[in-house]
Order: sequence, then C-alpha cells, then structure tokens
Amino acid sequence: MKKFVHFNARSLDEAVSILQRYQGKARLIAGGTDLLGKMKDRILPDYPEAVVNLKSIPGLDFIGEDSTGVKIGALTRLEDIAVHPLLKEKFSALSQAARKTASPHIREMGTLAGNICQDIRCWYYRSPDNRFPCLRKGGGRCYAIEGDNRYHSIFGGSVDQGCYAVHPSDTAPALIALDSRVKTTKRTIRAEEFFRVSVAGTTVLEKDEIVLQIEIPRPDLETRSAFIKFALRKSIDFPIVNCAAAVTRKDQKINQARICLNAVHVKPYRPVPAEKVLEGKVLDEKIAEEAGEAAVAGATPLTHNGYLVPIARALTQRAVLACQ
Repeated sequence: MKKFVHFNARSLDEAVSILQRYQGKARLIAGGTDLLGKMKDRILPDYPEAVVNLKSIPGLDFIGEDSTGVKIGALTRLEDIAVHPLLKEKFSALSQAARKTASPHIREMGTLAGNICQDIRCWYYRSPDNRFPCLRKGGGRCYAIEGDNRYHSIFGGSVDQGCYAVHPSDTAPALIALDSRVKTTKRTIRAEEFFRVSVAGTTVLEKDEIVLQIEIPRPDLETRSAFIKFALRKSIDFPIVNCAAAVTRKDQKINQARICLNAVHVKPYRPVPAEKVLEGKVLDEKIAEEAGEAAVAGATPLTHNGYLVPIARALTQRAVLACQ
C-alpha cells in the first residue's frame, strides 16, 4: 500500500474542509471494508493522497423514530440495523437486507452509508494494479461487453457501448422500495436519485459532500415490505440478484407498490411496469407471477448472463408475495 496522510476528523466541518483542501484527492473512511481493499490492490489510476476518518466524529451512529418516520445515522453498523426491533417490525426490507449483507464480521464493521456508496465489483475494474483501464477509470472501453460478463447488467449499459458493471449494494434496493431520502452536508436526495454512473463513482455526491443520515417515512399501517437475495453462498457473497418490495393495501387490494432490483443494472433498477401490474389487484400468486414477468420484460442480457433474467423474475415474484 502506498503512503497517504490520515486524518481523524473531529467534526463534519473539519472533514469537509479537508476534502476541499485536497480537491478530489482525499477519500472518506468509516468501516473501510471497501476502500482499504481498493487501496491495497491499487486498482485505480489515481491513488488517494489523504484518507479522512469519520468514526472520530460523534453523533453519526444512531437509529431514531419520530412522527415522520425513522432516521438512521450514516455510520450505523449493518448489524445494528439487522437486529433493531423497530426496523424488523416496521421496515422489514431494510432489516432483512442488512442481515443478508456480507459476513457477520463485515456487518459489525460496515456502515449503512458505506454500503450504499460502495464501488462496483466488476472483475475487470477490480483487477490489481489497474490492469484494465476501463471506462469507469477514464479509459476507452468496457472489457465485459466482449469478455466475461456473467455478473453484468441485463438492462443495458450506462451509455451506448458503455459500462455494464452492476451496482452491488444490498441495502440500496430496500431504501428505494421504502421511498427513503439521503441527507448530506449539502442537501436531501431521494434514494432512487442518489445513484449515478461516473468515473470511479457510483453516487451523485460531490467531492466535498458527506452523507449524514438516511430518512425513511413512516409506513402506512397496511404496508408490508420484504427483501430477497440470491447469491452463491448465504454468507459473504455479493448478490447475483436481489430484490426489495413494499406493498400497501386498501380494502384488500394493492393501493401502491414499489419494487427495486439490484445487481442487474448499472444502478439499482426500479421496474415500474411490474408495480403497475400490481396496483388495484388482490395480492396472490398469479398477480405476483405477472409482476415478475413485467419486471424483466425489458431485459437485454449479454452473451453469458442470460440466466439472470429468470432469477430476477423469480425474486420479484417472491419479494412481492412476501409482502402478504
């Protein structure tokens, strides 16, 4: 690992000031489960000159409820989210997603903000010593298009002939299904608008912007949510496909549905046609199956990842049914 300057920020103002001073050449660290691996393998062409530790700032680790809903601090650990009674009862999709993320040890270190801000896992992008200077590193091509694309997007790239690397977060689809907001040092952003494809970036955050908390609105009494994940191993692995759903019923029929798939597109993917199929219907296996079909109707798999389509279809169906 190359040398870098390490700062234990004592306040958010100090952390922002350091980021501004280094003009895009500093990185934030909390749990460190993503950043340290990237730095050790030197996967990026530009190595950070400084690392700013946020764990030294008090008040960023909390779960609290008020009249509008629940607020979760950016540095709240995934394990705390997974076991919290309030989240398990009223915000099941998020609790289940946190419980399914990585291994027990990583959940004890990884934070909610870190999980939604993590970098892509494409093996060309992650190859040590910047072996493949791909589009997401400012290079000229996506190696996965003609290469090994087993775990890449089935809903197209970020641009024509662009990056097909998928977003890997487990908590992101749950937050989108729950219509959450991300509050930063500069603004409040809807969760589904928080993600963006850019060079060495997966979010809309500016270089001196820091996530403060996640805000989830209080659900209707008739709202149920669920999260389903498919991975090669139950523990440790990133998702092959995951899906979160939130369904609100009125007079025994579905009044509103929000569904989000992930690990199938360059950003968390909300299949709105599948939501439309559900609205106004009684939730049963037949309508859930129709929603699954609608969720993958626009899929355009690459050479080696067609198998993701039936998995995404099945997970959508199961996540919806789990909201009964």
